[in-house]
Amino acid sequence: MKITLIAERIFDGEYFHQDVPVTVEDGHILAFDTVVGAKEIRQAGTLVPGFIDVQVNGGGGALFNADPSVNCIETIGRAHARFGTTGFLPTLITDDVSVMANAADAVAEALVKGSAGVLGVHFEGPHLSVPKKGVHPQGFIREITDAELAVFCRQDLGIKVVTLAPENVSPEVIRTLVAAGVKVCLGHSNADYDTVVAALAAGATGFTHLYNAMSPLGSREPGMVGAAIESETAWCGLIVDGHHVHPAAAKVALRAKSRGKMMLVTDAMPPVGMEDETSFELFGTRVLRVGDRLNAVTGELAGCVLDMATAVNNTVNLLGLPLAEALRMAALYPAQFLGIDHKAGRLALGYRADFVLLDAQNKVQANYIAGQAVYTHP
Repeated sequence: MKITLIAERIFDGEYFHQDVPVTVEDGHILAFDTVVGAKEIRQAGTLVPGFIDVQVNGGGGALFNADPSVNCIETIGRAHARFGTTGFLPTLITDDVSVMANAADAVAEALVKGSAGVLGVHFEGPHLSVPKKGVHPQGFIREITDAELAVFCRQDLGIKVVTLAPENVSPEVIRTLVAAGVKVCLGHSNADYDTVVAALAAGATGFTHLYNAMSPLGSREPGMVGAAIESETAWCGLIVDGHHVHPAAAKVALRAKSRGKMMLVTDAMPPVGMEDETSFELFGTRVLRVGDRLNAVTGELAGCVLDMATAVNNTVNLLGLPLAEALRMAALYPAQFLGIDHKAGRLALGYRADFVLLDAQNKVQANYIAGQAVYTHP
């Protein structure tokens, strides 16, 4: 069945256009025109590429670590679909290897099932730095062994991202991971600049939540932050919630970093999409929600109550970026990092019909994954 959506304007990933029809067939964009026999649907607002989130711990009351199952993944996906996410990586933070294996099984099953939006998996840990662990449980932080490598190197997990601390994982192991199709991100690390540069040379291509839980930039010790901003090729995830990174620090990084290498992430936790949820448990520690901020009772920031649509708006309102660039940071740049920009991150002929309808305030009115409406604002 062919469907033609006619919005007031579209953003194709580079430019805005007025009154351009988008015709979809078999889950892909068939034409930027009306097509004979297609059902026409007129919509107020702006049609934009679907948002891609590479770091999603939870949503809809569900936490992947607490329930590494297909049902949990789908609950998280539904919660984030309300906010424009059309592709995401369920993210497992530091945990026992048995939980990692269960999470991998769940992701593999979700991919076979075709669970909406699931692109693969992100293992954030467990090979991190204790001084920069944040809320990751210290008891599970450990050296990498064959057991973890066996999970990371599975070939049925879609896109695989692993966050590690390079002072605790050698360049040789990083090369092994990259050879197995893993996208290695650096984070939760106290590494010095030279150690970070060596990890990049070994094949690491990303940094997990820039500034947060990493050695800072200093005048004589550039640290991980300095190496991340300096790199012309590596991508950085950025949490724009007004709490994790001061707007001034984010602006400095954006001005210094190569254009196209900064992407929005949510680091989302269970309360996303659950307005009444004020707390949840994480490894036996209570995490409290106050407004749009999450803190463990021990004081640390504990992920976010952030969604991608809010991240886009915050990027415009707090950081002063044009809407077009904020939208690219939410869709095109993550797609490029994940290596799927040949089929996602833009509105282009032959691309998957993953797009979001925004109103004049950039609030999500509808979300389409492979041409199917997965969310419509009531």
